[in-house]
Amino acid sequence: MRKPVYLDYHATTPVDPRVLEAMLPFFGERFGNAASRSHGFGWEAEKAVDLARRRVAELAGAAPREIVFTSGATESDNLAIKGVLEAYRSKGNHLVTMATEHRAVLDPVRRLQQSGAETSVLPPGRDGLLDLGLLRAAIRPDTVLVSVMAANNEIGVIQPFREIGAICRETGALFHCDAAQAFGKFALDVNEDNIDLMSLSAHKMYGPKGVGALYVRRRNPRVLLPAQMDGGGHEFGMRSGTLNVPGIVGFGEACALCAREMEEDAGRMSTLRDRLKATLESALVGTAVNGSMAHRLPGNLNMSFASVDAEALLLSLPGVALSTGSACSSASVEPSHVLRALGIGEQAARSSVRFGLGRFNTEDEVDDAASQVIDAVRKLRSLAPGA
Repeated sequence: MRKPVYLDYHATTPVDPRVLEAMLPFFGERFGNAASRSHGFGWEAEKAVDLARRRVAELAGAAPREIVFTSGATESDNLAIKGVLEAYRSKGNHLVTMATEHRAVLDPVRRLQQSGAETSVLPPGRDGLLDLGLLRAAIRPDTVLVSVMAANNEIGVIQPFREIGAICRETGALFHCDAAQAFGKFALDVNEDNIDLMSLSAHKMYGPKGVGALYVRRRNPRVLLPAQMDGGGHEFGMRSGTLNVPGIVGFGEACALCAREMEEDAGRMSTLRDRLKATLESALVGTAVNGSMAHRLPGNLNMSFASVDAEALLLSLPGVALSTGSACSSASVEPSHVLRALGIGEQAARSSVRFGLGRFNTEDEVDDAASQVIDAVRKLRSLAPGA
């Protein structure tokens, strides 16, 4: 029985064997607590964490002390958004975000609304991109935070985050960027990109699950951020709790690998993605790509198949691992909020599938997956009423 083709790299990535190799000693003989400062076991763990922090910082263009380790991008998003609204309450109570953000941003925003915060949720264009003029118009004197992701987890659209950051600089608002899908896929530099807070996740870039980070700017401007979880003052007082040393080591190693290899990976994934797209479009009528192709993650293809229910399509493809959207809302029966925000009708949204390619995919796998998808779409269309 052949192994299924994995094309769901936006949901999670396999741990790179080199990352696993770096982590393994810290589950066994190097098991110390990085906060134990009185003996060698703790010093060794602390040294490993410091190296990982430097590696994450280098990939982000940041200083090591600006990296706060967390359990993942969801925690980082909550720490950034809730923390800023708490710290800058005297300046204002207004934040701006987009309708296509991940639930890890939209849900904290809704929670803050219930507590009295004012919010502006901006719609994207049909291509998924934010209109910068719309952003300028939305920022007010009492706007303390703008939160816009670097790259969308469903449609792969890359936002003009550097320009967004520049607008925030001009207006005095802080800029938070959820970079879970972007980090390690293409170059990011928090200074050149005018980013004040940035959420990161290891498991989207061939590292382990359960570890991430939040970049918090320390100068020009220094971002004030009160902890959302107390209990010991770890991570510069912003995130208490015993550090996940093996996970952090793996995160650091994943960053080091991406620093060396992401350009090559991106070129190969773009080639495979375009091959998949061309094969599907040449064999099937009634296909449409959702979101901008010009501004897109190299491994992303979000495509609608007319007259086909996406859930039925996935059930017809036991040999291909795909999804209809965010893994964090896969239990929902509602059509994707991202696709609906683009103005895509409910029927088209329900016929959309997300292909996520990654480091370990091969040309043969892509061709195999395309063949299976084509056969399944044709079969489902032949069974449709009126076919």
